[in-house]
Amino acid sequence: MSRTATPLPAVEVPDVTPSRALRVLAWLSFAAEVIIIGTGGAVRLTGSGLGCTEWPLCTPESLVPLPEQGIHGIIEFGNRTMTGVVGILALAVLLLTLHAVAGRPLVTRALWAAGVGVIAAVAAYAVTAPFGLPAFGFASGALLLAVVIAAIDSLRRTPRRRDLAALAWITLAGVMAQAVVGGLAVVSDLNPFVVGFHYTASLLLSCVTAAYLVRMRTAAGPRVRVVPAWFAALTHVTGVALAATIFFGVLTTGSGPHSGDADIVREGFDATVLAHVHAWPGYILAALVAALTVSAWLLRLEPRRWLLVLVAAIAVQVAVGVWQARAGLPEILVGIHMVLAALSAAAYTVLVLRLKRPVAARDRVHS
Repeated sequence: MSRTATPLPAVEVPDVTPSRALRVLAWLSFAAEVIIIGTGGAVRLTGSGLGCTEWPLCTPESLVPLPEQGIHGIIEFGNRTMTGVVGILALAVLLLTLHAVAGRPLVTRALWAAGVGVIAAVAAYAVTAPFGLPAFGFASGALLLAVVIAAIDSLRRTPRRRDLAALAWITLAGVMAQAVVGGLAVVSDLNPFVVGFHYTASLLLSCVTAAYLVRMRTAAGPRVRVVPAWFAALTHVTGVALAATIFFGVLTTGSGPHSGDADIVREGFDATVLAHVHAWPGYILAALVAALTVSAWLLRLEPRRWLLVLVAAIAVQVAVGVWQARAGLPEILVGIHMVLAALSAAAYTVLVLRLKRPVAARDRVHS
């Protein structure tokens, strides 16, 4: 006698094949999100945070640094230039994604929305500049608002692979918001909380672009867990430990000697105490990742290879963290530590997405 299980929702047939250009640009977008963390760290660690005293101009009279600003101006402007590269890549990935999932009409609609956003930004600047208000800030805000509205409209009209479109829109909006936050960091004289948020947002964008790379190669439709429930729960607990480690790491760096400018002194938090607090969840994180890895390989679970990547990232991260603490926080080690945190977070993102796989046709009905 045969028994029919409750059927799962039908799988959507994978009907979006990313072009070679989209695949290459998606990888470049992820790489750029990681690289800009390194260039942003260079700005801070070399004391170049105010190398450009204005935003979005470098000086009141010039978009680019002047000779008298020296190497600090060049480093700061280089990071701003990298922001432009990240933005162009995010826009290219978005347009190619929209073309892949909905064709030319949705791309055209997005471009029209971009034109409206530019007009709104110009209008916001024209209205606020005569009153001495931060006109560039208002213009950027208007453009960002236009992008958010365009994203909502676009996602409502996306007939398939809305996940890819959403990730692409989030990346573009996030890059634009990052530019505004970078400007706030300058005008606030490198407020440690603004600078810390600036770094954290960049780290999250590296996770979003990593998620795009995974979903780009994954079939659409319902997904089923491929690991035991306890393993999935322990993986999410590991994510909490990772988030706590990064959070206290950001506070520690913001309270330490690398303030971003030689004339700015951090006050309020004891960097020595925070360094120890930052280490505690770091060691817990290392233990959890080790437990997950051993379990995954003993049980031959699907995400075990990505756990090896995460193990490698965490192990190097712990080693660099201990080394930099004992060596008196040399700039190069602090910078490496910042980039490794982003790579660890990206690897963890991939791990979480590998806990499930699309439901295959043979899984829907069992006789």
